[in-house]
Amino acid sequence: MNELNRLTMAQARDGLAQGEFTSVELTQAHITALESSRELNSFVTETPEQALAAAKDSDVRRGKGEAGSMEGLPIAIKDLFCTEGVLTTASSHILDGFTPHYESTVTANLWRAGAVMLGKTNLDEFAMGSATVSSYYGPTVNPWQRQGDDKPLVPGGSSGGSAAAVAARLALGATGTDTGGSIRQPASFCGIVGVKPTYGRCSRWGIVAFASSLDQAGPMTRTVRDGAMMLGAMAGHDAKDSTSADRPVPDFEAALEKGVKGLKVGIPEEYQMEGMSAELLALWDQGKEWLTAAGAEMVPVSLPHTKYALPTYYIVAPAEASSNLARYDGVRYGLRVEGGTLQEMYENTRGEGFGDEVTRRILIGTYVLSAGYYDAYYLKAQKLRTLISRDFREAFAKVDVLLTPTAPSPAFAIGEKMDDPIAMYLNDVFTVPASLAGLPGVSVPAGLSGDGLPEGLQLIARPFDEETMFAAARALEEAADFNAEPALMAGAGS
Repeated sequence: MNELNRLTMAQARDGLAQGEFTSVELTQAHITALESSRELNSFVTETPEQALAAAKDSDVRRGKGEAGSMEGLPIAIKDLFCTEGVLTTASSHILDGFTPHYESTVTANLWRAGAVMLGKTNLDEFAMGSATVSSYYGPTVNPWQRQGDDKPLVPGGSSGGSAAAVAARLALGATGTDTGGSIRQPASFCGIVGVKPTYGRCSRWGIVAFASSLDQAGPMTRTVRDGAMMLGAMAGHDAKDSTSADRPVPDFEAALEKGVKGLKVGIPEEYQMEGMSAELLALWDQGKEWLTAAGAEMVPVSLPHTKYALPTYYIVAPAEASSNLARYDGVRYGLRVEGGTLQEMYENTRGEGFGDEVTRRILIGTYVLSAGYYDAYYLKAQKLRTLISRDFREAFAKVDVLLTPTAPSPAFAIGEKMDDPIAMYLNDVFTVPASLAGLPGVSVPAGLSGDGLPEGLQLIARPFDEETMFAAARALEEAADFNAEPALMAGAGS
């Protein structure tokens, strides 16, 4: 049973259904893998006893014929989702000791479907970052390594702990959150599938907020089928979240069989940016050829406001963050650093509780919302966001999906860009536009760089048309036939 952690989610589901093994055996295999791979620092909190108890209950339900869609499948949860009775930190010192008395809607949906929680994964503090190096609990290590180089690499961010755990076979899948690319970019860096659904498809209730008009939960898995399975369990309308869409959840897995014959795939000219590597351009061209061979038609499109997306995002997101993070004051929960006065206590708590990147974004957000600069920065950014959304609407009048690279480079070494926030922000250049428009996007592992690191291609679809996106993603996945494995994988002997 040592190889159970090497199964995909769909394979594990089928094996459980056929009685080849139990959820307890499957869960124990993942716990063993997790315990042998702690050097990756992918988990903030491990919950092995809770996982085995849940697996035992799952086996009982299955025996009664009451199996849910995720019955008995062990997964990891990004430590941004509130989990009842389990420490929830957002990887920040300021949430030390915070144990919620309630469950986020997304995780509650997963438990209702029968999923088993292995623990909570590491992330950039408050989901602010592209490398999972700003966590109070230290950086997560990507299980992939460059050929001939043993420098530890970043897994991407902010959902880097989830991405590393799935890539290293420590969990069948994991939840992530995507504000400007925090599911898709780490998926590309770690050679897995990362799905950002349409804004409103999954409830935000019980997820620690970064930027409320952008944050969206989604699955991180090793295959497109697994992503479709997991999103089906996560999604759904929630009356507790005013931004939750009151729409039925389609059968995403069934959509995989639709194929792409006759599909029009848009190729946005603005995504061919100055300084892009020949390697990445070649991968993008390969993706076009794969989809053409599968029966799709490539159509050039223009998204003229793309160049403004990154500066727009880094005004809107910090502005919302500065408002959302005002609630952390040392009074009600988490860290409290005493002072001589109430004001001093606030200052001491926030000064010690927030890391450098979070502090930087709070300062930027407060600045652009201040009386003298609101019109010059925040209002202008909101107007640009409207224009970016309009560009996508006009493109989708001509095409069904868009194909782009996911990230401008493969994974880089830990510490390589930490002193240059702008270089770090540029990691999101291909993912941010879809986030600003609230569109669904998926990163599919499509090939290896010259030094043996995974690179992904991104598909973007119309709002609430994840079905077409999944069909195209499955076609891309089949053509790419990506089966390379990371060096630091549980059971790989590294």
